[in-house]
Amino acid sequence: MPHLGSMPESKEKPRKLLVGWISRLDLALELGVSVDTLRRWEAQRTGPPCVRAGRKVYYRRAAVEDWLEEQEQAAPRRRRAGGCR
Repeated sequence: MPHLGSMPESKEKPRKLLVGWISRLDLALELGVSVDTLRRWEAQRTGPPCVRAGRKVYYRRAAVEDWLEEQEQAAPRRRRAGGCR
């Protein structure tokens, strides 16, 4: 007999609420940075925008992509060492 309040697995609805969102751990893995780095970026307000749901932190994928595009910069021009030309 199933536990009261639980539904058989075959009749459960697929979760759709978090489609388009990524957890802090998953984002860290995708970006190749540590979870601590993402925490630091959040505290400094330099990283991608995030939302909190209780103790969990989520990032909207589209917002992360926008943030990544904002980080894109042309390579800085190098100055030659030495005197005047």
